[in-house]
Amino acid sequence: MNEEGGDPIYVTKSFLPPIEEYQEYVRSIWGSGQLTNNGPLVREFEDTVGTYLGVENFQFVSNGTIALQLALNALDIASGEIITTPFSYVATTSAILWERCSPVFVDIDPISFNIDAEKIEAAITPETRAILAVHVFGNPCDIELIESIAQKHNLKVIYDAAHAFGVKYKGASLLGYGDVSTCSFHATKLFHTIEGGSVVSRDKAVDEKVGLIKRFGHDEDNHSVLGINGKSSEFQAAMGLTNLKYIDMIISSRRQVVERYDQHLQGKFQLLGLREGTEYSYAYYPVVLESEEQLLEMTSKLNAQNIFPRRYFYPSLNTLPYIEEANTCPVSEDISKRIFCLPLYVDLEDAVVDKICEIMTA
Repeated sequence: MNEEGGDPIYVTKSFLPPIEEYQEYVRSIWGSGQLTNNGPLVREFEDTVGTYLGVENFQFVSNGTIALQLALNALDIASGEIITTPFSYVATTSAILWERCSPVFVDIDPISFNIDAEKIEAAITPETRAILAVHVFGNPCDIELIESIAQKHNLKVIYDAAHAFGVKYKGASLLGYGDVSTCSFHATKLFHTIEGGSVVSRDKAVDEKVGLIKRFGHDEDNHSVLGINGKSSEFQAAMGLTNLKYIDMIISSRRQVVERYDQHLQGKFQLLGLREGTEYSYAYYPVVLESEEQLLEMTSKLNAQNIFPRRYFYPSLNTLPYIEEANTCPVSEDISKRIFCLPLYVDLEDAVVDKICEIMTA
């Protein structure tokens, strides 16, 4: 059990596979001599992970932020308004702004923490080009309603599924929904490639455009579109291929930690309300406190025991200082001040979980 002055307990800890298994892939890189530029391990990774997820048109890219930018580009969204959520990591909004589009924030549902799909239609204007929704903490959005609204108004749907690797909704990978779905494989995620991300496209032509744009927009010696460097290396693919062998264990272990938290905290705090039909991968353990003052006090108590939860997500993105003319989102602004995520990773000891819960409920 962690005691004051012991090793710090952070909100997450990257899973590392047996080094010998990773080294086997590294030896193959030395053998091929190819470090990047769509090497054999990158191609194997795309095929293997696409098969594991049961999705087509899976592209491995350098990170989850560039994945969003690639999605916008490949869908020919270069201007106009994009309806999105204020409750997410800043990268969701950053990607919109970098592509010279305007984020239009729609408030969130207070139970799921996702964009409130019932409020989307009222935010649509003649300038609206797409809906960029986030499966917050890997919890599925109201996919059916969002799809219905998008079809009615001829809008594209992009899902930021950064947290959703391994999540299924109605028996299918959550990454298979929308015109494009993106994911992050950053080292803090339950499945990681050190740095990395993915783009899954419904349409093959969009997938091919993603592949073209991510390699500077050129095919052999021909340059047909404006591109960027969104490629991933063989070393990243090697880490992903090694980690994929352990994904079932990773999810199972995290589930046990979540169940232990639930035994102590359910009914005492507001926890994540999962959408019906979800097979969860236990990416995060968010807790909503009664007030920001209570959150800060609780954080201080945990920090005193060398335990470090993290405020996910703060601040509400519509309040960012560089956002012009953002509308108010009272639910997101309120929740963002009162929510944090507790430590959750594979080898988190039961005694540590019990200690955290003891502090939380004292």
